[in-house]
Amino acid sequence: MRSFYLALALLALPSQQLLAQKNKVYGQEYIEAVADNTRLYVSKRPDVKDRLFRSEVIDKKIEEVKKLLKGNRYLAWMFENCFPNTLETTVHYRKVNGEDDTFVYTGDIPAMWLRDSGAQVWPYVQFANKDPKLKAMIRGVILRQLRQINIDPYANAFNDGPTGEGHITDKTEMQPEVFERKYEIDSLCYPIRLAYHYWQVTGDTSIFGELWIEAVKKILATFKEQQRKEGPGKYRFERESTRQTETLGGDGYGSPVKPVGLIASCFRPSDDATTMLFLVPSNFMAVSAMGKAAEILSKVNKKQELSQSCEALANEVAAALKKYAITEHPKYGKIYAFEVDGYGGQVLMDDANVPSLLALGYMGDVPLNDPIYQNTRRFVWSEDNPWFFKGAAGEGIGGPHIGANYPWPMSIMLKAFTAQNDEEIKQCIKMLMETDGNTGVMHESFNKDDAKKYTRAWFAWPNTLFGELILKLINDGKVDLLNSIQVKK
Repeated sequence: MRSFYLALALLALPSQQLLAQKNKVYGQEYIEAVADNTRLYVSKRPDVKDRLFRSEVIDKKIEEVKKLLKGNRYLAWMFENCFPNTLETTVHYRKVNGEDDTFVYTGDIPAMWLRDSGAQVWPYVQFANKDPKLKAMIRGVILRQLRQINIDPYANAFNDGPTGEGHITDKTEMQPEVFERKYEIDSLCYPIRLAYHYWQVTGDTSIFGELWIEAVKKILATFKEQQRKEGPGKYRFERESTRQTETLGGDGYGSPVKPVGLIASCFRPSDDATTMLFLVPSNFMAVSAMGKAAEILSKVNKKQELSQSCEALANEVAAALKKYAITEHPKYGKIYAFEVDGYGGQVLMDDANVPSLLALGYMGDVPLNDPIYQNTRRFVWSEDNPWFFKGAAGEGIGGPHIGANYPWPMSIMLKAFTAQNDEEIKQCIKMLMETDGNTGVMHESFNKDDAKKYTRAWFAWPNTLFGELILKLINDGKVDLLNSIQVKK
């Protein structure tokens, strides 16, 4: 009742006084006021003067979506809060020596992850041709990522220059530009995915210069080295930690694998150590990334030999996945394992972070109607997956990064992205609305029995991913479905 009367009092104020009172009320998770059977939701976006980056086309799209979702005010409010979050709170765009350069925070950590930054700006690419500033910003992200790979292809996160910040005590070959040096296959795939998408949408080939050629050569060399045909390679990593997933065993090289053509990944997209180093979802992403790189190298760079090397690696890994990544589950039939070692060992589970087994259909690494994927999808969204949690508040896939009983909203989004019927989509959107902790934004994870207990209040990737999902559903003709979803708050 207190929030009801407070909101009514605010409504009675002149607009200037209302704005003056806004900051006093902002500490509340949301404001709800009843006036002519409408609700007032206070925007969680920064004030205009405090926004790091502004795009007129994105602002216009937000207003358009809000009008379309007039039957679901809470969802419209969530979209407005989430979709521009990366732009307004994490993007640092500038010109360096006359060239576009963009450093992207992951959110509450002031470092740039190759994976996160590639995913964070991905949904904006579709608007690049309508906003030159937005196009330049995305171009700056790609160029920055290529420079980062050329500094160290084994690093997953970087500082804004040689600041020496981050995990400098880790036992690995740290450089001052590197924030964290956990080798993950997907960190080298996301920049290729983004660059390819940007090229397909804009036709801009200016990003495929010497930086690009050098980065592809380093990615290719890293992947080949991590096929471990000639031993574990030069990369090793150890960290003093009480958490098993924060360091590598085997003297810093991880568990042994049999060289069968798959690529080792010492860490998962969650930044947790792999149990068995052949991480299946990331190997699928490597196949796609190498195929995209091969196409660019052939059509744009006319580097046929390098293109063929990328294509050959993609084919080798794809063949190895068919042979080693599929297992027969007694309940679900043929499914994809999460990790394998080439010796016959398999880890059957899924993790919320992308790439994941659930995300294979979203990423385009396997067709949605692939029967093995569909079997796998049923397995990972069940209690037969040890990292699936279901409770009074909601359900979803989590992972060791946070621990038991904390599903990730990202997994619910990926279920919606890959859903093939309206009822499943509706259930996912309803759950996302119910598990935001009444904040109007997405979080890293939430307690399965109490969504007001969540981790990472400011995590830009799931915010932007949520916006991407809502736009996809609108483009798919699901406006009426979205407006039909009602939740009690």
